[in-house]
Amino acid sequence: MNIELAHPLWFVILPLPLVVYWLLPAYKTKQSATKVPFFAQLVEALGESPSMGAQQLRPRWWQRIVLILSWVFIVTALAKPMTLGTPIVKESIGRDLMVILDLSGSMSERDFVSDSGKKVDRLDAAKQVLEEFAKQREGDRLGMILFGDEAFVQAPFTADHQAWLELLRQTEVAMAGPSTNLGDAIGLAIKVFDDQQQAEAPNESEKEKVVVVLTDGNDTGSFVEPIDAAKVAAVKGVRIHMIAMGDPTTVGEQALDMDTINRVAKETGGQSFEALDRQALGEAYSVISDIEPQLYESTTYRPKQSIHHYFVIAIVLLNLIAFGAVTLTKKLRSQVVNTESRKEQNHV
Repeated sequence: MNIELAHPLWFVILPLPLVVYWLLPAYKTKQSATKVPFFAQLVEALGESPSMGAQQLRPRWWQRIVLILSWVFIVTALAKPMTLGTPIVKESIGRDLMVILDLSGSMSERDFVSDSGKKVDRLDAAKQVLEEFAKQREGDRLGMILFGDEAFVQAPFTADHQAWLELLRQTEVAMAGPSTNLGDAIGLAIKVFDDQQQAEAPNESEKEKVVVVLTDGNDTGSFVEPIDAAKVAAVKGVRIHMIAMGDPTTVGEQALDMDTINRVAKETGGQSFEALDRQALGEAYSVISDIEPQLYESTTYRPKQSIHHYFVIAIVLLNLIAFGAVTLTKKLRSQVVNTESRKEQNHV
């Protein structure tokens, strides 16, 4: 058990009784006395032995011990000793990071290769990379928005990355509809950040706000154009990184609108990436991890509990026992003297 003193300077007064003992004169009392010329005869008649008229009272050995211990306990209590509990780590969250995942029909294209060398669809490739990405975001709160015809929050901001990954694994292609309403998804992310900021204490709102958008198509009918949504995000202090999956030469509704993707990232101070395969996708997330380094902080402290009251209790008990023993001894002696006196009277 570790103990520390809150006010150790109180121990400076520990030698104070010795200073008083050496510098101040002994306490003296005055008593009235009667001088008689027949003192010797009076003493002989009373059967008492004469003693000195003036004496300096001196404590006995056990009284000295009680006084010394009481003084040491008093000074120790004033110093306020405290026990240190088990260290507790307080973790500080670094930033809020929202992942926006495209679940339009084109995400089912099997044009990516997994780590094992098998052909997988774009969504499965994204899930694999996002799992690795989440493991690198210790201290960040992760959120997830899925979009297709509509955008909805799959996972609110949470520091529980395992729960976030479980919700990611439950995603399926077209579960939000076959379209690609990118602008609405960005607008929803901004709203989630605003709601989170209003719900938290003022000091918590200083966390950085980052969005990572993963899409493989162009916007097909959002109420808010992606570039307009990006301008609002920039005003709100939200930084957006864009990752475009698939072949940029594709035409039609599934074509990648790289101009819009680049503009959205540029408007908010983020970066845009093209991921034509699994390796490029992983590299894009690695670059984002480097751009957005962890802001994870932890503070370790140990709870303290004062134990000065135990010394106060010890002082009280010590003096009660000492004075109680003295009183009991005097009472026993008085009873013994009275008993012997009665015996002498009866004998006479």
